[in-house]
Amino acid sequence: RFRSGQAKSRDFALRLPTSAHRRLRFRSVPGPAKSPFPYFAIIMSMLRAGRAAMRQLSSSAAPKSVGFIGLGNMGGPMAVNLAKAGHNVVCFDMSASALERVTEAGATAAKSVADVARQVDAMITMLPAAAHVRGVFEGPDGILANARDKCSFIDCSTIDPATVQDLAERARAERSASLVDAPVSGGVPGATNATLTFMVGASEDDFAKARELLAPMGKNIVHCGGTGMGQVAKICNNLVLGITMTAVSEGMSLGAALGMDPQKLASIFNSSTARCWSSDTYNPFPGVIEGAPASRGYTGGFGSSLMLKDLGLALEAAESVKTPLALGHLTHQLYTLHTVQGSGNKDFSSIIEMLMKRS
Repeated sequence: RFRSGQAKSRDFALRLPTSAHRRLRFRSVPGPAKSPFPYFAIIMSMLRAGRAAMRQLSSSAAPKSVGFIGLGNMGGPMAVNLAKAGHNVVCFDMSASALERVTEAGATAAKSVADVARQVDAMITMLPAAAHVRGVFEGPDGILANARDKCSFIDCSTIDPATVQDLAERARAERSASLVDAPVSGGVPGATNATLTFMVGASEDDFAKARELLAPMGKNIVHCGGTGMGQVAKICNNLVLGITMTAVSEGMSLGAALGMDPQKLASIFNSSTARCWSSDTYNPFPGVIEGAPASRGYTGGFGSSLMLKDLGLALEAAESVKTPLALGHLTHQLYTLHTVQGSGNKDFSSIIEMLMKRS
C-alpha cells in the first residue's frame, strides 16, 4: 500500500545497487486517500534503473581473461594473487619452474608470448628492463602483432618513461588499445601479500579500467598523471631507496664495528629520526629482521643489478632535464662496484657487505 486513508505517514525504502549503495526513502503525504498510481510508476521506474545498474556492476565485476608475462620474484606472486581473485590468468615465462609455481595456484600456462596474447582481453607485463619489454611487445611473435584489438595492456616493469610512451602510441595505432605504466613498490613481501603500491601513468579512463585488475595485487593504487608518469614516480622512489639503503648500511656497519648490538641500534633508528623503510622493514644487517633478505643470505629479493639499473634510469632522466644528483651518482658508483665484485644477483641490501669493516 502506498497510502492509507488514515492521517498517518508511512515510509517506503528502496535499495539500489549504486556505487555508494545509497538508500532512497520515500514518505507518503498525510491526507485523504488518492490514487497510488503516480507513486507506483515512480517506484517501478527506479526498480528498472536498479536492475540495469545491477547488470552493469555484475558485468564489470566478472572475472576477465588476463595474460601475465614475467613470473620472477615479483611477477610470480602478483600473478598468483590475480588467479586467487578469480581471474582467468594465462601466463608465460622462460623459466619452467616459475611457470609451474603459478599454474599450481590456478593459472594456465601458455607456450609463448604470442600464445598468451591471442587468448586474453588484458595483459600485464613484469620484466627486468626496457629491452625485455620491447622484446615481448615488438616483432612478429610479440604482443602487438598477436593481441586482440582494444586489449588493455599494463606494464609493471621499471623502465624509462620514453619507452612506455612510444609503446603506448603504437598500441593505440596498431590495436586501438591502451597501454598503462604501473610500476610497483613494496618488494617481494608486498607482491606476496598483495600490499603493493602501484604508481600509474594513464588517462583518467584508462586508470579506472586498470584499477580493477591492479586491486587484487595491491593496496595503494595511485594515479600519477599521464602515460609515463608512473615511471617518473618509480625512478624517483628507487633513487631515494638506493640512497637510504646505503645510508642505513653505513650506519649499521659503523655501529657494529664500534661494538653496538645491531638489534638495539636498529630499534633506536626505528624510533628516531633515522627511521625509514630500509631500516624498519628491510634492514640490511643479518638477523635484525626475520624474513628480510639479510636474514637468508640476501636471496629472494630485489637484485643489486636491478637497483643499479634503476639508479642509472634516474641519472639518465636527470641529465635530460639538467638536474644534479650528487648522492645519486655516488650511490650508483657504489652499486656498480658491488655488482662488478659479483653481487649483482644478491638482494640490494647486500651493499652492507661491501661497506662493513673486515677484520
